[in-house]
Amino acid sequence: MLKTIVMAAGSMMLIGSAAAQTEQDAIMMNKNQLCGGFMYNHGSWKDYWEGTLKRENLNLGTVTAQSMMFMANYGITDNLNIMAGAPYVWTHASAGTLHGMKGIQDVSVTLKWRALNFKFANNDKLAVYAMGGISTPLDNYVIDFLPLSIGLGSTNLTGRVMVDYLHNRFFATAWGSYIFRSNVKIDRDAYYDEELHNSNEVKMPDQVNLQLRTGYRGRYLIAEALLTQLCTLGGFDITRNNMPFPSNQMNSTVAGINFKYTLKQLTNISLLAGANYTIHGRNVGQTTAFNGGVFYAFYTKKSSRKPTNNLQ
Repeated sequence: MLKTIVMAAGSMMLIGSAAAQTEQDAIMMNKNQLCGGFMYNHGSWKDYWEGTLKRENLNLGTVTAQSMMFMANYGITDNLNIMAGAPYVWTHASAGTLHGMKGIQDVSVTLKWRALNFKFANNDKLAVYAMGGISTPLDNYVIDFLPLSIGLGSTNLTGRVMVDYLHNRFFATAWGSYIFRSNVKIDRDAYYDEELHNSNEVKMPDQVNLQLRTGYRGRYLIAEALLTQLCTLGGFDITRNNMPFPSNQMNSTVAGINFKYTLKQLTNISLLAGANYTIHGRNVGQTTAFNGGVFYAFYTKKSSRKPTNNLQ
């Protein structure tokens, strides 16, 4: 379906998603196959990194971000998919006087191309993928109210290269992506990062995202463990006892698990679940997150193929 890579809700909330034909995995939809569904995400934290200093957020207590996201993926061919989605996000703090925010966040569209699909003599398989995507806000939400903002407000262009190796039903996948981020505008005429800017326009540093995942990929069950690294190429640290800012240097290392089960008697329907935890970070919250979803796949044109995953 779509991404939800590491989604920054309020930028100090790091929420991951389960596996389901996304631009982060090696699963493809077959030609003329459409899959759509909903994914729920819940993430919360009370400790965060103020720069490299880890501390408890006594003023806000536990900060929670939740989202409900619709995602769809269509097989243009067996080797070329297009996917799109958009989440509705709401945030909450358990202490203090600041109110949470809610609204539709960013729409994302991604093209996913399987450029190479090689089968070895021992039936092992090697596949190489290239992906390009764009995301942009659907609403004029407030971005300068972190960590309770629902997003960062930039338009992003993402390029990703991925390699997947499959041995029997066990696999290893590695990918890297570069995220170009546009400048954003905030609701004030001047701001200070490491110097004074008499402008409402904020330069957003680009990001690099890396991931390793491994696990079991069966006909009906997919189970995997993953490690994701997000690095912001610039920005500055949260200053002592201040609120975060959209152009902070936000880095994170997140470990997670994902499960996907396709019903044997109703192969159109897949159930998803996952969880992840921020091991280390910089200017982000130490988030514990979980998610779940349900998806329905079918062919838009008559086909004798069952609506199952294109697993290489």
